[in-house]
Amino acid sequence: MLLCDSVAGRSVHQGTDGQLFTWGQNNHGQLGLGHGFTQQSSPQRVKSLEGIPLAQVTAGGYHSFALSLSGAVFGWGKNASGQLGLNDEQVRVSPCHVKPLRSQKVVYISCGEEHTAVLTKTGGLFTFGAGDHGQLGHDSLHNEINPRRVLELMGSEVSQIACGRQHTIAFVPSSGILYAFGCGEHGQLGTGYTRNVICPTPVKWRWFPHNVQIPPSVELSSCSIIKHVFSGWNKTFVICSKSDRPEPADDFRFCKNRNYTSLINDETIDLWRQKVIDNSNSMNGIVQTLSSSACWNGSFLDNKNDEHFKTSPKIPGLDMSSIKVLFEKLMNAHHSRLLEQILKGFESFLIPQLPSSPPDVEAMRIYIILPEFPLLQDSKYYITLTLPLAMAILRLDTNPSKVLDNWWSQVCPEYFFRLIDLYKGAVVYLLNGRKTLLIPVLFTSYITAALRLLEKMHKVNVKVQHVDHDKFYIPEISSLVDIQEDYLMWFLNQAGLKVRPSIMQDSVTICSYPFVFDAQAKTKMLQTDAELQMQVAINGANLQNVFMLLSLEPMLAKNPYLVLHVRRTSLVADALRELSIHSDIDLKKPLKVIFDGEEAVDDGGVTKEFFLLLLKELLNPIYGMFTVYPDSNLLWFSDICFVEHNWFHLIGIMCGLAIYNFTVVDLHFPLVLYKKLLNVPATLEDLKELSPTEGRSLQELLDYPAEDVEETFCLNFAILRESYGLMEMKPLVPGGDKITVNRDNRKEFVDSYVNYVFNQSIQEWYEAFSTGFLKVCGGKILELFQPSELRAMVVGSSNYNWQELEESAVYKGEYTTAHPTVRMFWETFHEFPLEKKKRFLLFLTGSDRIPIYGMSSLHIIIQSISSGEDHLPVAHTCYNLLDLPKYSSKEILRKKLTQAIDHYEGFSLV
Repeated sequence: MLLCDSVAGRSVHQGTDGQLFTWGQNNHGQLGLGHGFTQQSSPQRVKSLEGIPLAQVTAGGYHSFALSLSGAVFGWGKNASGQLGLNDEQVRVSPCHVKPLRSQKVVYISCGEEHTAVLTKTGGLFTFGAGDHGQLGHDSLHNEINPRRVLELMGSEVSQIACGRQHTIAFVPSSGILYAFGCGEHGQLGTGYTRNVICPTPVKWRWFPHNVQIPPSVELSSCSIIKHVFSGWNKTFVICSKSDRPEPADDFRFCKNRNYTSLINDETIDLWRQKVIDNSNSMNGIVQTLSSSACWNGSFLDNKNDEHFKTSPKIPGLDMSSIKVLFEKLMNAHHSRLLEQILKGFESFLIPQLPSSPPDVEAMRIYIILPEFPLLQDSKYYITLTLPLAMAILRLDTNPSKVLDNWWSQVCPEYFFRLIDLYKGAVVYLLNGRKTLLIPVLFTSYITAALRLLEKMHKVNVKVQHVDHDKFYIPEISSLVDIQEDYLMWFLNQAGLKVRPSIMQDSVTICSYPFVFDAQAKTKMLQTDAELQMQVAINGANLQNVFMLLSLEPMLAKNPYLVLHVRRTSLVADALRELSIHSDIDLKKPLKVIFDGEEAVDDGGVTKEFFLLLLKELLNPIYGMFTVYPDSNLLWFSDICFVEHNWFHLIGIMCGLAIYNFTVVDLHFPLVLYKKLLNVPATLEDLKELSPTEGRSLQELLDYPAEDVEETFCLNFAILRESYGLMEMKPLVPGGDKITVNRDNRKEFVDSYVNYVFNQSIQEWYEAFSTGFLKVCGGKILELFQPSELRAMVVGSSNYNWQELEESAVYKGEYTTAHPTVRMFWETFHEFPLEKKKRFLLFLTGSDRIPIYGMSSLHIIIQSISSGEDHLPVAHTCYNLLDLPKYSSKEILRKKLTQAIDHYEGFSLV
């Protein structure tokens, strides 16, 4: 234990493990133990400072102070004169943070009876509290309830301070002068008088700096070189070095001259290793230090340019590289016994005792330090280290939890990714061992902790984009979890139907954490949702039909399918007519399309072609519904349009039906459309995708370094848009044509520009579209998707892997992979140019896009037929089935296959 201070009937002690103990008189709360504590005859732990690496504790008359290694000042006790610096005169029974001093780099504190002085790293002196004797040095006798700098000493670097009962001493090493102010009635100021002094006044004596040559004319015995100053009650003491052998004065600004919380570094690691070898009995003290969060929190400070003094809710003040280096050193075989003790300390003491409300941001560094401990990455310690740490983080109250979020957003992406990877690994480990590893209750609490922590990190990542969304995907999920069953549990819970699992089941629904699923897994969920709602709609129709039959009104029977009768020559009008006669409930039924005059039975292929032809017609630029941006070849809603709203509504319904019926459609919309459907705000990046030229211009405006933005760009809050061949001015904000864009408001201009393009100018058309889309495909399920995943669901992918297509093909009849016709087919196909390959996909599957599951999910089937080689290949798009005659040569096969692809139109009976 280290004695730090003892005064006025009480003692304050700090241990090397960072714990603070107090005892004695407590009539003003000066022990810092909180309410309900009277005089204490034995040491009591000050719990409200635990975890903070303390550099100093000190006591005044009836008040006390503690100082952290990074300059945080905490005061408690009597405050009748404002000696706690808390902007009031109310007593404090627990340590309170003196916030105005946080940014001042405080390194030392001294207390008088009812006043306080603090010294900063730069040599500044602040005082506060009672000033009735001038002891604050502010040229007045007023009390100060806030820290105030002593202006008389500005320009001089003070290195030592000491407070007596009602006076203050300050030493300036550059001049060797000792200053005093305050009560002097007992001569304690050394000014030669017994009166009070209200400004810093030199103590009368021949003081010399240690590094100045004393003139030969001056007797050495009559001059002094100060080494150390002390004050107590009404007295002042000075220790001097010998004049013939001068030594530098002590400097209170450097911690190396004082005792403080033990640090864990290379030096202490080597010392402990030797102690363990020489004396195993010394292990208890080592474990105590290694189990102390305060010791860890003070061990890796960022000393470069005193950065750790900037520790705040946004800056942890840590040197991240030193953490990694020390832990790597500890993993060396030479430190195996020490590593065992660290493990023991973490498992049994440190992690279980982490509080939900740390007293200060400096006490929170442990949450950044611990994940760098290599053994947390070892699955052997997931249960005892990794997951308990997750639980401790999740226990944090709202404010400290936000601090940790801020710190995560500041750390390097590599650290953040390692943290994500750590808890992804824990999830996989738990899912793999759910049947044998733990009883269900423990499994549930552990996997919930891992998933909730990943969710917390995911929310941070959404704000700062440290890593891509797909870094949160857990590919193994699909093989470890029955996604359909899990989604059903989630769906019922979301509907308010709480499903209580049996005692042998876990109650975690992984679907509650959609960010761990990749797009393919989410697609499976969406399909499960669609199948579920389709079945509900079918059952509802069938039940109604039973009642209609019983009531002898069969004409009112409902079709269990959504059947659309359309003509190829009038697709849009017919689709609008057909959909207008169906209710919203009917839209949830499985879709069947019948083209008038064609005999094809719709098992999926006819629907594919219907979507392809209808959307191609609706998106045709001749209708003016959409504008084609030539830079990107993408479509966006026209800001001037004369078609009826129900056309946009129809497109929305069609897009929703396409997803709902598992059909890929090729829509050339930018990502921002899917962001809007998911209520994600549009940004400048979205404009760069839609209109690269406009986007780059706006970025140049934001990046322009000079002050003359107005003169260079000549912009106001309005833009020109073409309308029937004429240019029309469109204000971005009310009165925008009169508001000039300058350096201060250019960000607002860019935001308004983006808002105009994606929201303001197309609001009524987009609302009609989204209403139609969400009518079919809305609800909670949509919230599981990221915008990019939803786009992939709608339009599929263009990442063609033709080899994968061949490898996943299935053969029927006489055909096998080795059959000569099959080999000729694939040789011919691979020789086709890209566009012809895409046309083959369109011919065979009804779409030239790839489903989100990839090309292997197409499962194309090639079967032999008895027709002669004068026949063309026939595609059954409903089944992705190709009837391929046995051709005698590659040339004939190429010719017939090309003819079939080029003349593809309509559907045959399947």
